[in-house]
Amino acid sequence: MGQKGYQSPAKKVLSWIRKKSKKVKIFLGLITAISLLVTLKLVVHDHNLFFVIAEAIHLIGLLVLIYKLTTLKTCSGLSLKTQVLTAIFLAVRLYCSFIMEADIHTLLDFVTLVATVWVIYMMKFKLKTSYMAELDNMPLYYPIVPAAALAFFVHPTTSHILINRMLWAFCVYLESVSVLPQLRLMQNVQIIEPFSAHYVFALGIARFLGCAHWIIQVYDTAGAYIYLAGRGYFWIPTVFLAEMVQTFILADFCYYYVKSVMSGQLIVRLPTSV
Repeated sequence: MGQKGYQSPAKKVLSWIRKKSKKVKIFLGLITAISLLVTLKLVVHDHNLFFVIAEAIHLIGLLVLIYKLTTLKTCSGLSLKTQVLTAIFLAVRLYCSFIMEADIHTLLDFVTLVATVWVIYMMKFKLKTSYMAELDNMPLYYPIVPAAALAFFVHPTTSHILINRMLWAFCVYLESVSVLPQLRLMQNVQIIEPFSAHYVFALGIARFLGCAHWIIQVYDTAGAYIYLAGRGYFWIPTVFLAEMVQTFILADFCYYYVKSVMSGQLIVRLPTSV
């Protein structure tokens, strides 16, 4: 009898949070995010690790998708358009990384691009009967055109040729909104199976780490990093804003993901709007 009424500490906390108002939940979310930022600042001293870990987590999320596609033989709940946008910004970033840096990021981007292309191939040809094309209804030009236009006007002012600087800016801006078709599809479906949810949650963690890098850099330099010499007065503030936008885009989904996991549910249920 005693075991029957037992609740784990995590479930007790979740039950307590569930009873609070939306404003209190937002406040608790901000406190949690700040606590994580402080922890990362104290633990991670090489800020380049934020991006390495973020790229690795993105790759892990894709490996989860590959496992789903190969074992369950279905791509239901996945947005082909998000995968296409991901392949575009990864291909552009891989080119820019090879020209400008050629380091561990280049290798991670290459492996992630190969995995993304494989996912696209499976969705488009092998598993196309399970693809929810009617629900994956965000036009590709919605994210691509604004990203390209912004990259034309706002890009880094380094020693590289202009087109490469514009391409680098384009991939940064496109990445920040590439998940929108996936979120639109999930909003249409409202019930998300585990593997798709794991993938999107991995994207949320990756973006939080990228955003954490910029916030900590700005804090450490007392704001001077925003206008770093040689980068242009609008470039870094715009990148910072793009990271913030993508983090907040995914934050709401991550809340429902954690809520479902802590409740012991395999399926993530979303409200009518994400």
